[in-house]
Amino acid sequence: MTLIWSVVFSVLAVVIPVVHFYLAPLISSAGLSYTVQNFGLNAQKCTKVEELQACEKIVLHQETGLLYLACSTLANRAKWNPAVARFEATVDEDYVATYDPSTSKVTRLTLENFDSKKNGLSLLGMDVVPSEKDSNELFVYLINNRPPQDGQEPSVVGADSVVEIFKTVAGGDTLVHLKTVRDTAIVSPNDLAGFSDGKRFYFTNWLNRKTGFALLARNLLTSFSSIGYCHSDHGCKIAVENFYTANGIVKAPNGTIYVASATGLEIKMFEKQDDDSLVFLEGVHCDTPIDNLSIDKEGTVFAAGMPKSLEVWEHTKNSSHPSPVCAWAFSKNMGPGAFYGEKYKVQKVYENDGTIASGSTTVVHDAERGRLFMHGVFSHYLTVCHTK
Repeated sequence: MTLIWSVVFSVLAVVIPVVHFYLAPLISSAGLSYTVQNFGLNAQKCTKVEELQACEKIVLHQETGLLYLACSTLANRAKWNPAVARFEATVDEDYVATYDPSTSKVTRLTLENFDSKKNGLSLLGMDVVPSEKDSNELFVYLINNRPPQDGQEPSVVGADSVVEIFKTVAGGDTLVHLKTVRDTAIVSPNDLAGFSDGKRFYFTNWLNRKTGFALLARNLLTSFSSIGYCHSDHGCKIAVENFYTANGIVKAPNGTIYVASATGLEIKMFEKQDDDSLVFLEGVHCDTPIDNLSIDKEGTVFAAGMPKSLEVWEHTKNSSHPSPVCAWAFSKNMGPGAFYGEKYKVQKVYENDGTIASGSTTVVHDAERGRLFMHGVFSHYLTVCHTK
């Protein structure tokens, strides 16, 4: 009997710390007892652009101040969203748009050399990168979580996810299709960070399976996601395995790769190697789950935060249900704290109960022009706020 209890206690000594390690961030991230504090956003300085709905990712073109958006319709998101196991394929077409804050003009970009009805277009992550040869030429990288192309049941085989590469000119109204990248490494892509050659990109897999138990358990188990790398001419590979809930990804001008650990409550930094693998540098913690990332002109990394993650789930089921939002800013600590080892400054820029912005999955800061943009995969409108 003593031996049995000895074994039991030995097992518990191993299991309890592991369970605590996995579940503690999730319990914290649920925000069950958290009271949302409204600060940082002035409704009098914010406008809502209702013409733009269900835009999961937004990217600022720094030179022109134009905002690029990967959008859908609320009806389409409710039926087809592999991230939350919704596999009712629709015929609605997603689209890329630009928004000019100086004129409030919305432009839906026309697709050339691409038949969206035939090939399917279901947008999620996006990156917009100036060409290394001509800064006026832009490469637009798009996550396309399209329905299966061979008639198979989506709930069984999942989405036929690919990455589409287009080119355009700054301020133009046309996207010219260059290539569809399909590879076994692209399993359940969430976001991506492109290079200026129009061929290379890193991407996040939110899961390493398309369907099944892993899809339901992704926020409870830690090693089901990854970071991948592709060259459109040479194929793809997994650059980082066993990542804890990989979500947004962004590449800094100095080459550092930032990746959001959604329920790990932190951003992780990586350095690109000559073989395109990634070496982990360090992580920086925040207090809420985070989604997509962006970098402003001053080098500050912005992350869309979810202070009440259980409300996010309700928001995905009923997009009219308010989902509180916040934004985190990560920057190098230039203050006195740096002397004492506080290398990074982590600041919650704003928090809102869902009345000004709701369900935001991307936050973009235009430091030069004093603007803040917020949108989300189930959001009813683009929120634009003036910060100066």
